[in-house]
Amino acid sequence: MTTLHPPEQSTGLDPAFRRLALALLTGVLAVVFDTTIVNVALDTLGRELHAGVSTIQWVTTGYLLALGMAVPITGWLVDRFGSKAVWMGALTLFLAASIGASLAAGAPMLIAFRVLQGLGGGLMLPVLQTLLVQAAAGRPLGRVTALISLPVLLGPVLGPVVGGLIVQHLSWRWIFWVNVPFGVAGLILAWRLMPATPRNRTATLDVVGLALLSPGVALVLFGLSRRDWWPAIAGAVITILFVARAARRADALVDVRLLRTPSFSAASALMFLSGFALYGAMLLVPLYFQQERGAGALAEAFWWAIGFTGLAMLIALWLPARTPQ
Repeated sequence: MTTLHPPEQSTGLDPAFRRLALALLTGVLAVVFDTTIVNVALDTLGRELHAGVSTIQWVTTGYLLALGMAVPITGWLVDRFGSKAVWMGALTLFLAASIGASLAAGAPMLIAFRVLQGLGGGLMLPVLQTLLVQAAAGRPLGRVTALISLPVLLGPVLGPVVGGLIVQHLSWRWIFWVNVPFGVAGLILAWRLMPATPRNRTATLDVVGLALLSPGVALVLFGLSRRDWWPAIAGAVITILFVARAARRADALVDVRLLRTPSFSAASALMFLSGFALYGAMLLVPLYFQQERGAGALAEAFWWAIGFTGLAMLIALWLPARTPQ
């Protein structure tokens, strides 16, 4: 007698998914490395561009601020133009801004191109996560999550080391030229391997929400970075107005009603707090070692990489085990 067994769930990653992952991860490596690679060079940038810490820190702050502001509009752009077009457009913007940053004649020009880099990177990261999770439907989510998290974990480890090598042996401008090979390769792979996705030309953008959220968060960060409480308070009030409005709308720019779900709100709080520890340290630790301890850029980068490697390994081991399959 023949015994029938239920079909087993596929646990492998098929060739189509691997091709998509290759195209996306190649492009996003430039964004992930660029988030950390510049921090080691802040002291050098300040000296060579004749700018103080209060000015040159906007090379990092402006990048992260623009990156965060671009995330909320990604969903509308993907619906309106398709994920492939948004991905290639964002990667092209990031690549062009990287070249512009490498040619910057002063701190204001460098900061402006870093903001453009942040806009491109902010559009790419949510598209990466959305496409890979959608393409992996029916497969173990833990394995997919680990794959998505890999470049995020490698960036803070390898970025400072690469930045230290460049600052010590080459011009600081090569920090931005490093992005070019990743960007060009990512564009070619995306054009060849990414499938086209349907578009919804009737998708609407929450313009009022965008007009509240973007300046609100920008004013908060600007006020805190300058230790000026009035912009920070004004930004907090504007952000609260956005939250109050979004809580009553289904088509809000950011669906804040998701925070009513305990697991989602806990994860969001953890991400928020981890950002303080990670990005605050990435700005202050390099400046402390170089300006107060007299360490070279490369030596400081290796100490940073060693410290973060332990944390990255713990997260890499813990995350797949805790992610539902």
